[in-house]
Amino acid sequence: MLHQPVRTQIISLLAKEDMASFKMLKERFELTDGNLASHIKKLLEAHYIEEIKFFEDKKPKTVYKISPLGMQAFLDYINALKEFLDAR
Repeated sequence: MLHQPVRTQIISLLAKEDMASFKMLKERFELTDGNLASHIKKLLEAHYIEEIKFFEDKKPKTVYKISPLGMQAFLDYINALKEFLDAR
């Protein structure tokens, strides 16, 4: 799941940031709405991220944050990469 580069970028950003909006992720990684939406959907289905909807200045806003499961998966992924590199 996380070996896909865009999903790795999204999870790594959310591991550092408290939350990120769809717009911020789209602009940061230069993705189309459809491309980002498909990656967000996969991360939501895996329960790696959480979606939070609210109103800001009377406008609907959606933000995403990493879930505890997502953080553990990210740390496991980093450790697996380290082990792979150390074995070389």
